[in-house]
Amino acid sequence: MFKIKISLFSKTKALEEKIDSFHDKLIDSANLFDKAIKTFLFSSDREEHAAVTKQSKKIEHNADELRRDIENQLYAQNLLPNLQADILQLVESLDKINNHIDEVIYKFYVEQPEISENFKPKLKELGKQVAACCENMAIASRAFFKDISIVRDYTHKVYLMEQESDRTYNDLKKAIFAAKMPLANKLQLDILITEIAEIADIAEDCADELLIFTLKRDI
Repeated sequence: MFKIKISLFSKTKALEEKIDSFHDKLIDSANLFDKAIKTFLFSSDREEHAAVTKQSKKIEHNADELRRDIENQLYAQNLLPNLQADILQLVESLDKINNHIDEVIYKFYVEQPEISENFKPKLKELGKQVAACCENMAIASRAFFKDISIVRDYTHKVYLMEQESDRTYNDLKKAIFAAKMPLANKLQLDILITEIAEIADIAEDCADELLIFTLKRDI
């Protein structure tokens, strides 16, 4: 059976390009998050820390500008009200992922937590899983606008990566509280890894929304 690819905004190139760029920013943010976690874990160079933090702020700022442009242009589209509302909600939910990634990177930069070598491999793994979760969410969302037939494939990948990140988070949490270190250090690390894991949770919630919007378009 042949699958026909239909762009949701085939008659409005400018808006389609902005939505494409918005998804690109989320992918950039996810890739930077993976890089930033490794930088904070394995480099003591504060200039490197500052560079990834600055880059994160720039991506987040650009994504916010794109979101506002998309929202403004959507009101000029001749779309069904329910579809317009779904798209607005989807864009806002995706932007929450960007915002939370930026917040976590900035938190690492400011707090400079002391992290035992024993925890670094798992923390690196958690960062990679969360980044993959977000990247697949961006691809799934892009498909909603360009090729709705593959949305479910990529939301499934979001769910799988979120489950993997949950397991890594739980293993890491147990290891932190079983370790011989001051309680204040344990609590600081616990908050940080929880906020990292929450990024994948936000992506999962976004995938849930996207599947509902996809079902509504199929009706």
